Amino acid sequence: MRLLISLLLPWLTFFTIGRPIAGVICLLLQITLIGWLPATIWAVYALSQYKTDQKIKKAIGQNT
Repeated sequence: MRLLISLLLPWLTFFTIGRPIAGVICLLLQITLIGWLPATIWAVYALSQYKTDQKIKKAIGQNT
């Protein structure tokens, strides 16, 4: 679901992963027509990093 959001509304992705300041910056970037593609790429990358961080936290939590 978040992947779909990151493709359609990249700025909203940052709010769902707890990074509101990055969400505002992404929204400002997305407002320009040229900035839409970099905003989308940034949102998808940030989402993948978030998922990786969650997996690491889960793995560390299970080992302790």
